[in-house]
Amino acid sequence: MTSYGVLGRWHRSSYSAGNGNCVEVARWVRAGRAVRDSKDAAGPMVTFRETGWTAFIEWTTGTRPPLSARRGA
Repeated sequence: MTSYGVLGRWHRSSYSAGNGNCVEVARWVRAGRAVRDSKDAAGPMVTFRETGWTAFIEWTTGTRPPLSARRGA
């Protein structure tokens, strides 16, 4: 599989563990980010638009408020 739409180089995520279970991130042509498994560079990638990327990072780092707080509950 090609890395269609990837701009520039892939970079290992700073949140990846040192145990070989790593992901790589690159800028994506549609104003966002692409993510892939570092052990399968030719495999599939997941893409995010900028707002989706921000939400994903907030969720994975625990900085995103719970849904109930965002709804004003």
